Amino acid sequence: MTFKTTDLYDVHLEQLQVAAPIFRDFGGRQRFHGKIVTLKAVDDNTYLKAAFETPGHGKVLVVDAAGSLHCAMMGDVMAALGASNGWEGVVIHGCIRDSADVARVDIGVKALATIPRKTVKRNQGIMDIPVHFANVTFCPGYYLYADEDGIVLSAEPLL
Repeated sequence: MTFKTTDLYDVHLEQLQVAAPIFRDFGGRQRFHGKIVTLKAVDDNTYLKAAFETPGHGKVLVVDAAGSLHCAMMGDVMAALGASNGWEGVVIHGCIRDSADVARVDIGVKALATIPRKTVKRNQGIMDIPVHFANVTFCPGYYLYADEDGIVLSAEPLL
């Protein structure tokens, strides 16, 4: 289904949360939407991998990595894993790596930046809690709509 975040905003106005424009597009899809699944993890992508190993049809993973620019929360292998399990996209308040290869994967990816350094695996993270960044609160079960113009959030499905 085709949508534009600008059109969604024009129809629903302040019923939507609008994320601050801090993200860059990296994935093979620039337009994606789905039910939000959240993860809070900093410099450790153990739980991100675990989430992408589960069925993700109709879902978007939102990762609060505390804006860390220290290491990449995912790369091309992780993006391919998410795509193969049907995830619509991922929004990372942190970095990715392998950006040229991630761009060839059929998944939406928004993140702050790129960096070559990978994470350390400490098996740390918290799933399915509200996370706040980019001037919005991403709640599990809410709906996220992302495209070239940004990200909007809704408590109810809009499409």
